[in-house]
Amino acid sequence: MNQLNQPKRTQVIAALVEGNSIRATVRMTGVAKNTVVKLLAEIGKACEEYQSRTLRNLPCRRVQCDEIWSFCYAKQKNVPADKQGQFGYGDVWTWTALCADTKLMCSWKIGTRGASTAYALMHDLASRLRNRIQLTTDGHRVYADAVESAFGSEIDYAMLVKLYGNDRESESRYSPAECIGCRRAALSGNPNPKHISTSYVERQNLTMRMKMRRFTRLTNAFSKKLENHRWSVALHFMHYNFVRIHKSLRCTPAMQADVTKTLWSIEDIVALLD
Repeated sequence: MNQLNQPKRTQVIAALVEGNSIRATVRMTGVAKNTVVKLLAEIGKACEEYQSRTLRNLPCRRVQCDEIWSFCYAKQKNVPADKQGQFGYGDVWTWTALCADTKLMCSWKIGTRGASTAYALMHDLASRLRNRIQLTTDGHRVYADAVESAFGSEIDYAMLVKLYGNDRESESRYSPAECIGCRRAALSGNPNPKHISTSYVERQNLTMRMKMRRFTRLTNAFSKKLENHRWSVALHFMHYNFVRIHKSLRCTPAMQADVTKTLWSIEDIVALLD
């Protein structure tokens, strides 16, 4: 079977990490659609394995967590009867844990919005940290038990609950209600009120929607298969952590967190396949 050479692989991966869809990547590179999808699966798996192995003993002190919605196959209301209740058909949530100081994406999990995914995220996050941290999440109630299960009392944990006003009839149904305030609640330890925030991780949600076409709302771009969704997320975070220079840091998050000493390139990501 013919294989893409390194320059062509690099061209395809560069197109994908900049937010292009599979079909747009096909048009830009001239590579067949099935070949692009196969390369995405291979590189996504390699990125997931590499980050799982190297993102350890992290020096993080402040971590923010959030969850972002997307869907696979079809929107929840359109899932066929024979696929109802099967994960990977309908709503899919990506849970993320971001270091507020280094901007490193420390951990992520793809699952439902229920307690099982929260537990998986928190236990994975706890296994990657060197220090006691201050953690902030939104008011999603499954976080509380998950944090206690993973960290016990060895954490300074607070929830930031946003308060919203009534929806305005003049606004589009896709516009969020006006945020009229926040309520901070310390649940464990002694969190510093100055650092009870989810601003950085919520900004990362925007980056995800901009840089992964399948996350873009109000378009016909979405993941047809859960596996491709998973590999796309792994590739995105590999590029975000190791390749893309963060504007405020002037280096990559991985360099800021001392995970690597060098600035990676797209070619270095492609080299993970060798």
